Amino acid sequence: MADKIILSGFITVPVGEVEGVLDLLPEHITLTLAEPGCLVFEVRQRAGMPTIFDVYEEFQTAEAFAAHQARVQASPWGAVTKGVERSYTVKGI
Repeated sequence: MADKIILSGFITVPVGEVEGVLDLLPEHITLTLAEPGCLVFEVRQRAGMPTIFDVYEEFQTAEAFAAHQARVQASPWGAVTKGVERSYTVKGI
């Protein structure tokens, strides 16, 4: 069996976009956790640093991870986070 895919890191959201990210975050988490192959999905606003959101994801396969990425790009979450700075590492690909 192939290694699971683990993404970890954070996003930095421009100050004026934090509210939009927070508005869409609960639905984004719910939809992602319902995806086939999603094992863990956590996005948390960092205490004391409201523009930083820590991200941790685990997917069973590279295919499940790729399907997640495709869904996100076409979603409202993808639109609201298009301009955020991403600092991730991905293991297992």
